[in-house]
Amino acid sequence: MSGEDSARLARALIEFRKAEGISERELARRTWLSEATIRTFERDRGDLPTPTVARSFEEVLGWAPGSIKTAQSEAMGREASADSVTDLE
Repeated sequence: MSGEDSARLARALIEFRKAEGISERELARRTWLSEATIRTFERDRGDLPTPTVARSFEEVLGWAPGSIKTAQSEAMGREASADSVTDLE
């Protein structure tokens, strides 16, 4: 995630929590994510969220689907590996 994208997400999460007057715990409950995940992104650590995490944030923040850049999920990586093994046989 670019620094600009990461900062945008961090600001949006913090602003949303302040506007709603909710805790990290409540935001975690609304997004079905862990409090640690919320803290990670609010502290702007620069990691790309997985598609599932990004969709949860977009839904809660009211952003259009796909507006948060994402990392390739682990499952997608495993599928590609399985395909590669099949191709070798």
